[in-house]
Amino acid sequence: MSKALTEIAQQLKDSNKKVQLIYAFNGTGKTRLSGELKQLISPKNEGYYEGDDDQGKVIYYNAFTEDLFYWDNDLNSDTERKLKIQPNNFTKWVLEEQGQEPNIIENFQHYTNQFLMPKFSEDFSEVSFSIERGDDENLEHIKISKGEESNFIWCVFYSLLEQIVEVLNIVEPTERETNRFDHLEYVFIDDPVSSLDENRLIELAVHVAQLIKSSDFTNGQGLRFIISTHNPLFYNVLYNELSLKSGYILNRNEDDTFELLEKRGDSNHSFSYHLYLKQLIKQAIAENSIQKYHFTLLRNLYEKTASFLGYPRWSELLPGDKKVYLNRIIQFTSHSTLSNEAVAEPTPQEKQTVNFLLEHLMNNYGYWQEGVQND
Repeated sequence: MSKALTEIAQQLKDSNKKVQLIYAFNGTGKTRLSGELKQLISPKNEGYYEGDDDQGKVIYYNAFTEDLFYWDNDLNSDTERKLKIQPNNFTKWVLEEQGQEPNIIENFQHYTNQFLMPKFSEDFSEVSFSIERGDDENLEHIKISKGEESNFIWCVFYSLLEQIVEVLNIVEPTERETNRFDHLEYVFIDDPVSSLDENRLIELAVHVAQLIKSSDFTNGQGLRFIISTHNPLFYNVLYNELSLKSGYILNRNEDDTFELLEKRGDSNHSFSYHLYLKQLIKQAIAENSIQKYHFTLLRNLYEKTASFLGYPRWSELLPGDKKVYLNRIIQFTSHSTLSNEAVAEPTPQEKQTVNFLLEHLMNNYGYWQEGVQND
C-alpha cells in the first residue's frame, strides 16, 4: 500500500521493535526518511543530538552528518590541508563536552591504518591528518581519501553511540556519569561507511550489531534502532548477527509515494545465495572461462533479484533492447533444446554479454554493490 514518507516514518516510530532494518536503493529517500522521523520524534529541537535542555529523544547519522565536515585544501601553498568542522552543537557536544577524541582516533585507526593519525585543533574546529610510523619520515597535513573521510566521520558518531549505550545500561539514573542521554529513545543510522572493503565492512557491521545487542531493552523500554542501507552486505550481516525475523525494503513510486515492504525469514536469504553466484560468474569472467552454465547462473541472479524487489518478470531488469538479451539468455538456458541440437559454446561476444549483464545488474540495482544476506 502506497503511503507518504511521513506515514512510513510514523509506522516506524509506532513499532515496538528494538531494531528495524531497511534496505533501499540510493536515491529512494532514506535521508528524507530520517528527517521525517526526526520531526515526528523531536520536532522542537535541532541538531544530531537534540536540544540543550537534556530532553533530546533522537540521535541520527546520515548524509547531513557528513556535511558538517569540509576540506580546506590550502590552495595557496598546498601544504596545510585540513578537514574543517562546521560550527554545530553535535560535534561541540561530542568532542568538547564528552571528550570522545581518544575513542574516535582509536576507532578510526582500527578501520583504516594504525599509522594514520587525526589531530584535532585545540578548539576542535578542524582536523589534520598525518602518517606517523615512529621514524623521521612522518607525512604531515595529508589529504585522506573520500572513503577514509567518511570512515572518520562515522567514528565520531559511533564513539558517541558507544558511550550512550554504556551510560543508559546503568538502570538507576542517579548513578549514571551523565544524565544527558536520559530522554534518548531512538537511534537512526543511514548507510555508514559503505566504502570500506568487504572484510572491514563485515567487521563494522558485527561491531554495530554487538553494540545494539548490548543495549538494554526490557519490556519494550530502551533505545530503539532504525537502520537503513543500500548495501546488501551490511544488511545481511546485521540481519544475521541480530537474529532478526524480518526486514524491510523501501520503494519509491513514480508519484513520490512510498511502500515499506516487510520481508520475513527465508525471503532474506536471497542476498547470500546471490553473492555466491555473483562470485562464480565474476571468477569465470576474470579467467575467461565462461561456459553455457554461466548463463544459467546469470538468469538465476536476475530471477532472484526480480523476485526480491517485487518485479513480476525478471526480464524487466534487462537493459536496452530487452528482447535481444532475453533471447540470448534463453538460448543458453532452455531445457527444451533437442538433444541432437546442442547449443554451441559461447562466442567471445556472448561471453562479453555475460560480463555486461552482470555489471548492469550490479550497477543499476544497488542491492548488488556489496551484497549478502540472512536468517
